[in-house]
Amino acid sequence: MRVTALPAALALVAAALAGGAAPAAADTAGPVLTAPLEAGNGFHHNTGTVIYERVDGAVNSVRIISVRIVSGERDCAWVSWNDPHNPNGWTNLTSEPSCWGTGLEEFPDVIIKAPAGHPLKVRLAADHGDPEVMHKDIEKL
Repeated sequence: MRVTALPAALALVAAALAGGAAPAAADTAGPVLTAPLEAGNGFHHNTGTVIYERVDGAVNSVRIISVRIVSGERDCAWVSWNDPHNPNGWTNLTSEPSCWGTGLEEFPDVIIKAPAGHPLKVRLAADHGDPEVMHKDIEKL
């Protein structure tokens, strides 16, 4: 009897494990998406990538999976999103900028939300110490 009970027990454990994984999969919908960003040229060429997915059942919400920045050799660059609750309009998605030709990759795993009608956007912004010289690229999510 023990031999025949083992497959039934394994099936029960497999069903429990599959059931436990379902809620995590239910909070996102659709494929993982990419927003490529590029600003400036030459020594001031900055690139960024935001990997994200839409949140299932939520209006105007996405989960930010990762953010990657490679700054220009003479710049500092950062990626932010157009946060309607921030007084200056933008909130950074990384903990620090990427500076002087280095790269930075972070995995914030954060959900950003905006009211219906407020298009979600990400922005790569870079400067090289002169606040009047700034390079920007904005992509809609």
